[in-house]
Amino acid sequence: MRVMSYIARTDRPADKVARYAEVETEILAVLEGEPNRTARMATVASMLADAFESYFWTGFYLVADDRPDELVVGPYQGTLGCLRIPFSRGVCGAAARTGLTQVVEDVHAFPGHIACDGRSRSEIVVPVRDASGALIAVFDVDATEPAAFDAEDARALERLMARLFAAG
Repeated sequence: MRVMSYIARTDRPADKVARYAEVETEILAVLEGEPNRTARMATVASMLADAFESYFWTGFYLVADDRPDELVVGPYQGTLGCLRIPFSRGVCGAAARTGLTQVVEDVHAFPGHIACDGRSRSEIVVPVRDASGALIAVFDVDATEPAAFDAEDARALERLMARLFAAG
């Protein structure tokens, strides 16, 4: 399968919206017809990690089958991730608990932050829902720079997660 033309990795604000649109198109093309959720998540984590220089850790935490109030690490790109995260702790837990995207400029100032890798400075976490609206995971991105994420990142990632996992 041929992936659409590659645009150089960038995080310049003027290019960010265009880069998200391009990588969304690439991801949708690669995943066309692929029903397996794990394959879809692994591909998303890989392609987004490659698309943005600031993405230090990129991946999914799945709602645990054995504990519905806990997340368990899923497909990701980066250094060792936390294996389990309760809904009551950290940025990922806050996104799962509230159902709202969390954009954190300084993770060290976030109450209950879990430091899976001390180099992480900022983070965005997007709840991931299936077609019925049930929470199935959160999509987590960490950066080594403070304030690496903003409303543009939130909008683009929310749209992508909805198109890939909530579409009927």
